[in-house]
Amino acid sequence: MEPVAITEDKLETGLRGVPAGYCPTSEVDPDKGLSYGGYFIRELAQREPVEVIYLLLHRQLPNKTEIADFRKELLRRSTLPAGLEDYLRTLPRQGHPMKWFASGLLYLGMTGCTGNYREDCLNLIAWAPELAAKVIAVHQGRAPAPARPELGYMENFVHILNPDADRGRLTRLMRVFDVLHFDHDGGNLSTFTGKAVASGLEDMYGSITAAMLGLAGPRHGMANQECLDFIMKLHEELKGRGDDEAGMRRILETRYANKDLIYGFGHAVLRVEDPRAAVLFELGEELCPADPYFRTAQTLRKVGTAFLKTKDKISDPYVNVDAASGALLHACGLKEQRYYTVLFGLSRVVGISIQIVYERLEARGGKGTPIMRPRYLYSGPVRG
Repeated sequence: MEPVAITEDKLETGLRGVPAGYCPTSEVDPDKGLSYGGYFIRELAQREPVEVIYLLLHRQLPNKTEIADFRKELLRRSTLPAGLEDYLRTLPRQGHPMKWFASGLLYLGMTGCTGNYREDCLNLIAWAPELAAKVIAVHQGRAPAPARPELGYMENFVHILNPDADRGRLTRLMRVFDVLHFDHDGGNLSTFTGKAVASGLEDMYGSITAAMLGLAGPRHGMANQECLDFIMKLHEELKGRGDDEAGMRRILETRYANKDLIYGFGHAVLRVEDPRAAVLFELGEELCPADPYFRTAQTLRKVGTAFLKTKDKISDPYVNVDAASGALLHACGLKEQRYYTVLFGLSRVVGISIQIVYERLEARGGKGTPIMRPRYLYSGPVRG
């Protein structure tokens, strides 16, 4: 790897492009998109979530015996420490669901932490669907259904959530959504934050909690929520005609001229359409082809890309995964956008915890990475 010169123009740019370590689980190639363990995400999107979790853990897809044993392993670990639901009911209802999710992670750490990063990684992966489902249900003021992990990874999540929705369709979406969001190389904010906290030897639960708070902001995991809000506004401006390409073009021209944000486009690394978005748009044509917001999202995808390609200053005029995910979640019955980041967190817990295991137990020949300590240059007044 060629060394990167740290020049003054690299400072205060979010460390973009500055190598910090190795990521053995996933990669984002600017021209090919996301891959896990060398498999591009399109090859994995329709697989069972547990198979892809195995891939991230072991760097290879399982055979029939291995996946059967791994399912049993997760099932054996699936019983959460007692009292989680009662604890969640003590939290203030006005708190954002991501704050609840973070609080739930800390509760699991205080009641179920083993102190072994690998063990806690596997436990947390097994517990994540029940934690996320109970956070959403209790926050909504509903009673979650008793856990049934034998149903399957996302099947159990939808069962506990007990939603007023078409459960078959929602489960189909969540299986794909989960796989698409498991991991996203080592340098995104939430993953980097979790690994930085773990470098101080904080336990898995505290480190993942920090990662989830990094995910919670509008520049990161809340983007799918904001993109759906944008699509809803477009739908209203189009007077319900989601397939109106000429109308969409006029709206985007006005927003661009006014320097208003156009949500759902661009990516920090990619210079092609996000393959995860392509997978979700294809799935949407199967699950909810006539949904009004999904149709508006499809039109935004087509018209927006063509429009932004005409602008020289736009380096990535293609849709990202958020352009599709919020509209699909809404169409499949999860209509409250404030819970979408929890769903993102449910998925991302998997990849981040596995990367933490690598950095603590495997990196540098098993010594682990040292504590994070980047250098900051003093820029204040000079005296005397």
